Amino acid sequence: MGPHPTVAAIRLAVRRVLHDVLTASADPHPLVLAACSGGADSMALAAALAFEAPRIGVRAGAVTVDHGLQDGSAGRAMEVAERLRALGLDPVDAVGVTVGRQGGPEAAARDARYAALDATAEARGAFAVLLGHTRDDQAETVLLGLARGSGTRSLAGMAAISGTNGRYRRPFLLLDRDTVRQGCLAQGITVWEDPHNHDPAYTRSRVRHEALPVLEKSLGKGVVEALARTAQLSRDDADALDQWAADAQADAAGDDGSLDALRLYALPAAVRRRVLRRAAIAVGSPAGFLFARHIEEVDRLVTGWHGQKALNLPGGVTVLRSNGRLFFSPS
Repeated sequence: MGPHPTVAAIRLAVRRVLHDVLTASADPHPLVLAACSGGADSMALAAALAFEAPRIGVRAGAVTVDHGLQDGSAGRAMEVAERLRALGLDPVDAVGVTVGRQGGPEAAARDARYAALDATAEARGAFAVLLGHTRDDQAETVLLGLARGSGTRSLAGMAAISGTNGRYRRPFLLLDRDTVRQGCLAQGITVWEDPHNHDPAYTRSRVRHEALPVLEKSLGKGVVEALARTAQLSRDDADALDQWAADAQADAAGDDGSLDALRLYALPAAVRRRVLRRAAIAVGSPAGFLFARHIEEVDRLVTGWHGQKALNLPGGVTVLRSNGRLFFSPS
């Protein structure tokens, strides 16, 4: 008798990613880490990795990050690490981080977490880090992007492969949260529910427990699937526009890095604004704080030029139009 259908679906999703890793890696036995908080999604991920990896010659480990935001979090991280070792994963690291304040509590925790995952992957020589984001997480990300009004790239949600050299892999983006959690129940896997997931102080928690249920009640079932499908369509569009913008930026750039305003003016708005955003980020404007309103102001230096003064962007970046060219300067 085969495994429970939910367990089979989870393992298949992980197996596909591991086969991709084997194809992409020069190492015949690459190390793959599961990022695990101890919650149902990430424990299901870790268990599937432990089951599938030895069957295809992949080394499998894990890392759990202690954000230090709750009493007893360090001890809980050690408990999660022991559960991961009991699955047969090795190496397993429990990493403590200090969460700053920049960008708000959720963004600061995410930045600290990814920094720890990057550092652990580098130290261990891991080819890939698996993340347990599900289709429901993707739907929440799309709603958050829509609320921020940040454009197509925000609506694209999370990529199946991201990070430096494609380090981060998300096997569960086509699986819903209930499937993953049923998989844990079917295997008797002990999980820990982060209280922050139910704390209305956090925006994502409100989206999960308030906004999405209201949408499903009003519009009917299928909202999560539709939002996840929107993410994929938006990602395809955004990837194409980003490539167009990269080519257009190269055409408009001078030897000093300035951009020809006339060439920019001839571009479609969606492409031109991407070029302007890329140029600002390249000289130090932080992407997470560079909003649509900032780019609209820069765009007016191209489309509505009447002798404006230099603009100041987040990160101390200055944009000035002079002699028909835009100059982006760091602080």
